[in-house]
Amino acid sequence: MEQLFNIDFKKISSSSEKEALKRKKNFELFLKTGLPNKKDESWKFSDLNFIINKNFNQITNNDDFKFDKKIEFVNDFDHNHIILINGVLKSCDIKFEEKGKVTIESLNSLESFSNQSSNNLHNLNQALSLGGFNLEIQKDYKCKKPVIIYNYFTSNLDNKIINNSNQIKLNQNSGLILIEYNISEKCKFLKNTFEKINLSEGSELKTFIIQKTNSNGFFYKNISGTQDYNSSYQNFLFSSGLKFNKIDIDLDLEKENASCYILAGLILGREEHQEINTRINHMAPNCKSYQKIKNVLESDSKGVYQGKIFVKDIAQKTDAYQLSKALILDDKAEFNAKPELEIYADDVKCSHGSTSGSIDEDAIHYLMTRGIELPMARKLLINGFINEIFENIPEEKLKTFLEKNIKEQVNGI
Repeated sequence: MEQLFNIDFKKISSSSEKEALKRKKNFELFLKTGLPNKKDESWKFSDLNFIINKNFNQITNNDDFKFDKKIEFVNDFDHNHIILINGVLKSCDIKFEEKGKVTIESLNSLESFSNQSSNNLHNLNQALSLGGFNLEIQKDYKCKKPVIIYNYFTSNLDNKIINNSNQIKLNQNSGLILIEYNISEKCKFLKNTFEKINLSEGSELKTFIIQKTNSNGFFYKNISGTQDYNSSYQNFLFSSGLKFNKIDIDLDLEKENASCYILAGLILGREEHQEINTRINHMAPNCKSYQKIKNVLESDSKGVYQGKIFVKDIAQKTDAYQLSKALILDDKAEFNAKPELEIYADDVKCSHGSTSGSIDEDAIHYLMTRGIELPMARKLLINGFINEIFENIPEEKLKTFLEKNIKEQVNGI
C-alpha cells in the first residue's frame, strides 16, 4: 500500500503543527487497513483495492495545479455559481440572492469538519484534504435561483489523488437548489470527497449531480446528514460518463415528517463502473423515503445498487419505497442489486424491488412498423426509460436542461 501511495506531506498546507501531525496520523491509520475490498460487505461489488491497483502503478499528491481553461457557464437558466478547481474553492458569485442570506466560505482547516464514518477512506480524506467549502442558508430564506457548482479538474492530474470535504447547512424554513456540474480533462486520477448535510426544521434541499464531459477519473463521494422536523431532501444523480464512480449516501431522518428522495438515471458505457449505495435511517414517526434507481448498461459496463432502509422501533407510520431497474443492452454488461429492509416498528409501509432485462422487442417492432429505423427506435425506448426520473422535477427550465443532457448521452450510444 505504501508503494502505491507516494505522498509528500510538504505539499499540503496545514493551519497548525497540530493539524500537520493529525494528517500524518490519519494517513498511518489508512495504511493499516488500506483501500476497501470485497471482504467489506458494502464494497463486495466494487472492490476498490483491486480496481485501483489494476489501473494505477503509483498515486501521488500535488496541489500545484494550473488553471488554464475558461469555464463555459450554463446559459439555459439564471443561476448563482461556485467554482471549485480540483476540489478547492476558487470563487463564487451569489448575485441573485439577498446580501447576507447565503454564506459560502472556503473549508481550509480539518478542525472545522467532522464525520463519524468508520469508512477507511475518511482517514485518507482527513490526511490529504486540500479543502472544500462551507455553504449555509440563513433562517426563513429560500434562494431565488439555483446554485451551480462548476467542479473543474485540471489537465495535469494523471496519477494524482484529490481529497476534499464540504459542509452544507440549511437553517429553519430555508430552501436551496444545488447543482454539481463536473468538468474534467482526459486524465486518470482518484477523487475522494466527504460531504456533510444538515437540514433544519422546514428546510428543503434539492441536489443534482451531472457529468458534463466523459472522464477517466475514479470518483468516490460519501454524503451523510441529518434531517429535522418537516425537512425535505432530494438528490438526483445523472453522473454518467465516469470510468469509476461510487456514491455512498447515509441519512438520518431524526424528526417527524422528514422526507428523503434519491433518484438516479445512469447510462454506462464501455469499461465504466458505477455504484450507488444508500442507507436511509427512519428514526422518528411519520417520515417518508423514496428511492428509484435506473441504469442503462452497454458494452462491458457494470452497475451496482445497494440500498438499505432502516426503521427504528419508534418510527411508526414510516412510508419507505425502494426500486432499482436496469436496461441491459449487451450480454457482457452486468448489474448487481442488493435491496434491504431492517424494520423494528410494526405500523409501517415499506417495499423494495429490483428488475433487469433487455429492450422490449415487441416495442422495437411496433416502432419499426411505423417507419422508425432500428437505431432510432432503440434510442427512443432508452430515453423513455430514463425520462421517468424527470417527473419529480417541477422546475421547467432545469428539467429541460437535464433532459437535453440525457438525450446527448443516449445519442452517444
